[in-house]
Amino acid sequence: MKYVRFFYAGAVQYGMLNEGIITVLDRSFLEKEHQSTGITLNLNEVRLLAPVQASKVVCIGLNYAKHIAEFGGNNPEDPIIFIKPSTSVIGPEAEIVAPKMSQHIDHEAELAVIIGKSAKDVMAAEAYDYIFGYTCGNDVTARDLQRIDGQWTRGKSFDTFCPLGPWVVTDLDPSHLDIQALLNGKVMQSSNTKYFLNPVAKLVSYISHIMTLLPGDVIMTGTPEGVSPMKSGDEIVVRIEGIGELRNRIR
Repeated sequence: MKYVRFFYAGAVQYGMLNEGIITVLDRSFLEKEHQSTGITLNLNEVRLLAPVQASKVVCIGLNYAKHIAEFGGNNPEDPIIFIKPSTSVIGPEAEIVAPKMSQHIDHEAELAVIIGKSAKDVMAAEAYDYIFGYTCGNDVTARDLQRIDGQWTRGKSFDTFCPLGPWVVTDLDPSHLDIQALLNGKVMQSSNTKYFLNPVAKLVSYISHIMTLLPGDVIMTGTPEGVSPMKSGDEIVVRIEGIGELRNRIR
């Protein structure tokens, strides 16, 4: 099933998507009691938004060995985590705004995990019970600022630096999905989630032993090799098998 969050008739709304038709829901799909309103809309009638409003976006650094190698690092013993603020989140077709203080903005194509219910101290064997679904994500990074600071907060946290979408897919196995980033139509990143150093269940468990994950929170699972800089006017597309394409332009 595909779920969307969108803007229509002056309001933010939620729906189920099937073959280009949205069945409008009476509330967020993350709420247990959501129901159909009986209203249907064509997908091209609405403006899609980021599919969830996350209290936090928890990101995994260095989760593909080849990405680590391209930066000359070593595989970490435990997952490396950092947080992008909720204000960094934008939806499909929204503009990524390059900050004036940076001269090097990279794309990072990632599978994004959407948490469905409150998760604290979850065992890996139970992790999928807490996952609502999956979407495409782009961990946009001011690489020059990241290098200057020696840590990742500033370089990862600018407004618009976390595109998500276009929808959430629920019936998906995240363990073997092709993932790509296309910059102006050219494939720059191309890999598969089977190369995760830390699989999804381990990540949910690990993070939940550090902080409580709330419904709508997002886990960005790390990016493969091939990250490259973007400039104003560029179009970046994150494409993930079984989900679709997340498309944004740079300004």
